Amino acid sequence: MDFKDYYATLGVAKDASEKEIKQAYRKLARKHHPDVNPGNAQAESAFKAINEAYEVLGDAEKRRTYDDLGASWRHDQPADGAPFGPWTVNTGGGRTMTADDVRRIFGEQDPFSDFFHTFFGGTAPEAARGGGGRARGDRQSRTRRGRDVEHDVELTLEEAFGGATRHLSIKHDGHARTVDVRIPAGVGEGARVRVPGEGAHGSGGAASGDLYLRIHLQPHPRFERRDRDLQTRVLVAITTAVLGGEADVVGIDGRAVRLRIPPATQNGQVLRVKGHGMPTVGKADQRGDLYVTVDVRVPRHLSAEQRQLFEALARLEDGAAPQQSA
Repeated sequence: MDFKDYYATLGVAKDASEKEIKQAYRKLARKHHPDVNPGNAQAESAFKAINEAYEVLGDAEKRRTYDDLGASWRHDQPADGAPFGPWTVNTGGGRTMTADDVRRIFGEQDPFSDFFHTFFGGTAPEAARGGGGRARGDRQSRTRRGRDVEHDVELTLEEAFGGATRHLSIKHDGHARTVDVRIPAGVGEGARVRVPGEGAHGSGGAASGDLYLRIHLQPHPRFERRDRDLQTRVLVAITTAVLGGEADVVGIDGRAVRLRIPPATQNGQVLRVKGHGMPTVGKADQRGDLYVTVDVRVPRHLSAEQRQLFEALARLEDGAAPQQSA
């Protein structure tokens, strides 16, 4: 059984919008319709292919299934079995073709290929079954892999740093089940965590789809994340900024990090602490860096002695000689 390139059949790109697919279908359907091309076997064959392609690409769920098949479609192909239920052909004009329409246009022929029936179902009405070979309705149930499911999960930055476990309730087809998922350390905003086999159940004994967790990080009051690096701020005394010294910064893991303040550190200057950022997913021992912005604290109230010292410093900066005491 050959893979059917439905995008090529309609002459559209794989990322075509729903509107573009519908426009392409309508244009080709008008061109190859059997009523416009009576007795033209080539046009009739093209019209069948066009309708089959639009039946899949014009349906969002079927299109996702078709896109998931890709080059690995043979691995998902069942050995045999019946399609999933009654079939219709969407004409793109606000109606679907009925069994009478099919018999009128195609007679006793089934307009859909074996590829379509294998992966997208559709038992043709008895009057429209193929005349040569066994009836499709007599086939056994075909298998179909369950669809993938996506679920949004919010994490704190601390949870993203150390990893987290989520106890999720998954609902599908009216049934609910709980799943415990371990989220690895180091995940970032928008990351997708795959949980194999926890998506929608397959049919006919086929494998279930996968569960994908879409990660969203909550804002943090002290840290801002940039890839694997973290950014924060520290407040230091003006004397420490001028003379140099040390300051303690609490890291994302809750432990104090001793930050060395070089002499003449300027307000807003950024200092780096290597290896105190976020871990790499799957490699917890490989961490980004912590970047600390220095905020110099200017005293709001000065004692008489402090004022005298600052005044003396001001005179030194102006190049004036210090006053002699009486």
